Amino acid sequence: MNNIRELEDRRNQILEEMRLVRFLNRGTINEQYFKTYPKGKKGAVVQGPYYVLSRREKGKTVSQRLNSSTELEQAKRDVAEHKKFITLCREFEELTIKIGELERNDLGCERKKKRLSSPSNKTRK
Repeated sequence: MNNIRELEDRRNQILEEMRLVRFLNRGTINEQYFKTYPKGKKGAVVQGPYYVLSRREKGKTVSQRLNSSTELEQAKRDVAEHKKFITLCREFEELTIKIGELERNDLGCERKKKRLSSPSNKTRK
């Protein structure tokens, strides 16, 4: 895929795919388990799993408990869409760099760089 036109077409496809993303969410989904010590029983009882959507914002971890299976499934889809979106952004960036390099190389072939002559290279009369 070194033809500039092909690269441009792929860039446009990426933009269209990005435009179609309607829901996304940054973060990861984690399972939490808690130990409880019920009265009248020996030992701990493990409760869970509880699902939590966590992400970093301004240097802090922000978490949201996912209370239902519907919320969990939606969060999984949103996180997957975010990963897809980031992948598309990186591919768009790489294609843009490649297109720029190809266009600059084409311009470089058309126009040769003129060398400036320094005063020390000139012969004196």
